[in-house]
Amino acid sequence: MDEELIRRAPKALLHDHLDGGLRPQTIIELAEQFGYENLPAFDGTAEGLGRWFAAAADSGSLPRYLETFEHTVGVMQHADALFRVAAECAEDLAADGVVYAESRYAPEQHLEAGLSLDEVVEAVDAGFREGERRAAAAGHPIKVTTILTAMRHAARSSEIAELAVRHRDRGVSGFDIAGAEAGYPPTRHLDAFEYLRRENFHFTIHAGEAFGLPSIWEALQWCGADRLGHGVTIMDDILLDADGNATLGRLAAYVRDKRIPLEMCPTSNLQTGAAESYETHPIGLLRELHFRVTVNTDNRLMSSTSMTREFAELHKANGYTLDDMQWFTINALKSAFLPFDQRLELINGLVKPAYEALRDEASA
Repeated sequence: MDEELIRRAPKALLHDHLDGGLRPQTIIELAEQFGYENLPAFDGTAEGLGRWFAAAADSGSLPRYLETFEHTVGVMQHADALFRVAAECAEDLAADGVVYAESRYAPEQHLEAGLSLDEVVEAVDAGFREGERRAAAAGHPIKVTTILTAMRHAARSSEIAELAVRHRDRGVSGFDIAGAEAGYPPTRHLDAFEYLRRENFHFTIHAGEAFGLPSIWEALQWCGADRLGHGVTIMDDILLDADGNATLGRLAAYVRDKRIPLEMCPTSNLQTGAAESYETHPIGLLRELHFRVTVNTDNRLMSSTSMTREFAELHKANGYTLDDMQWFTINALKSAFLPFDQRLELINGLVKPAYEALRDEASA
């Protein structure tokens, strides 16, 4: 499979951070428009700024990696900026062959210029609707919903959970917590998760990225997460013998048997040290063991990635074919925070026919 074929194949994206996917040129223009003066030293070009973000993310320095988000969030403090970033996000994903996306962001990080939490959500939603319109006009239809994220080191999770439910019929499909796992277990936010369950609302939890099995266990058994953001450390509960045969521990077996979706982000996991290479990334074994694995981008700017690149790297590492791409894509759509009938429509009405046509084309 070449990258053009991968790009044309329909894809679904469940784990993508809005503040991690800006166009470098947009950052430069928004900084000038709104007077953000803290951009890092770079050569003044969009290409140069993009290289700075990639180098900072790959530096191995956590403070420098986190600094990258200071700059993207720094230019996303006004309604016009949020609208533009969301619209461009939808356009970029659609051009990459994504037909359904859930974009997540933390409203509490966009209040410095005086916006209210509701105004932040309304501006982002309006931007995504505009982006959907532009993408459809360009011949790349896409549906985008949003996941509202609370920061796990802060104390606003219940407020953000209520915000998400308040906007559930206006583009918000789920809730999430993100930030450093170590020292900030998901049970710190149990009130928010209990509220969401009472409201019949979907939520995912960043767990098993930089911390081990206790984070995953708490996210599932105490908090009731529908999905796991990353979840790579589930490998700590899988024992491989000398012949490569796998024995699943109790938690790993539960995750597989309950079909709990894993939102895996291969390139990002390499940057954070959660995996050493595409070839040894847990996604390979977990796919063989039939876990509900999905492929995602996490932060497209910081990782210099796209869904096309993620699948291209997995193709090179594991020999994945269009059949594998379809399997991952259907996994994602089965796991989407969408009504069941809409999921079926995307799977049966769009994804399966498109992959069948691409297979016929590739074999011709």
